Amino acid sequence: MIMIAGKLYVAPEYRAKYLESLEEFIRHTRSKKGCLDFILAADPIEAGRVNLLEQWEKEEDLKQHQATANPPEPVTPIISEDVKKYEISKSGPVFP
Repeated sequence: MIMIAGKLYVAPEYRAKYLESLEEFIRHTRSKKGCLDFILAADPIEAGRVNLLEQWEKEEDLKQHQATANPPEPVTPIISEDVKKYEISKSGPVFP
């Protein structure tokens, strides 16, 4: 499994509009082959922070998505980001 996780920062006053502008892109991405989950969500503590989480079955699925993804033009610039890719070899329940 491949995970993409991190945080983006936009101007706090534009965060809601930024997320709203991506709703259709998120829906479309979730329907892609191999996409287990795709989330962009407002952080409840930091006003301009957007949390990102993507889960993909295989690297090939992620690459195919990246090659064909057509996100909308951003309604506000991303001020900064810290996003990483993780290769997960094992997973299981958090709570027994």
